[in-house]
Amino acid sequence: MGVADMLFKRKKELAEKNLKDGKEYMEEYGKRESVVHLPSGLQYEIITEGDGAKPGPKSTVKCHYHGTTISGKVFDSSVKRGTPASFPLNRVISGWTEALQLMPVGSKWRLIIPPHLAYGDQEISKEIGPNSTLVFEVELLDIK
Repeated sequence: MGVADMLFKRKKELAEKNLKDGKEYMEEYGKRESVVHLPSGLQYEIITEGDGAKPGPKSTVKCHYHGTTISGKVFDSSVKRGTPASFPLNRVISGWTEALQLMPVGSKWRLIIPPHLAYGDQEISKEIGPNSTLVFEVELLDIK
């Protein structure tokens, strides 16, 4: 077995494990009474409900976010950097595009995003492997 075959096998095994672990996490997390389940598979929990406008699919939003794996490992955080991020909703993972259109400005939600609404079977980084379920706390600050 060559190096390429071993790497492919390793990625496939990791993808299967991540898919299984993510499904179990979402099933357990989804038992909370406060969790909303969307038909797409996205789950969210309202931490703070805002009363501002809601963005559209092509809106540019300004937000603070804290992204972790299901094991709690932080992979990205505007909160830790101390600077909110701005980006168009049509340029982010589809789980964000879907969820943020439902959020009024001033809201803070916890999003549980299954792999098919995140990065799928791509290995993005050491923390975000293939078929990773992602957890984000997102605070929508403004629509530009």
